[in-house]
Amino acid sequence: MKHTLTRTLGGLIVGLSVALSVQAQPVDGEVKKIDLDAGKITLKHGPIQNLDIPAMQMAFRVANPAWLQKLQVGDKVTFEADKVGGQFTVTAIDVRK
Repeated sequence: MKHTLTRTLGGLIVGLSVALSVQAQPVDGEVKKIDLDAGKITLKHGPIQNLDIPAMQMAFRVANPAWLQKLQVGDKVTFEADKVGGQFTVTAIDVRK
């Protein structure tokens, strides 16, 4: 019983560390296009490690469409993205000062 418990706890710890390593991390980017009607933003960005996406320019859904009204094309931003409902989605965004 003790051996099984040790193995189970070890597996949980490994699983937890893997889960933590793929959390969304802040990425620097630049706003290239804002589509208020579609609730999307196009960003030129660095690598997004948690999504295994290299540096590129791409469109994202935004978790909160109100964010789009506070942004302008050309803004330098820091953002986090994740896959939500099967779509790449910006889950946090701030204009860099």
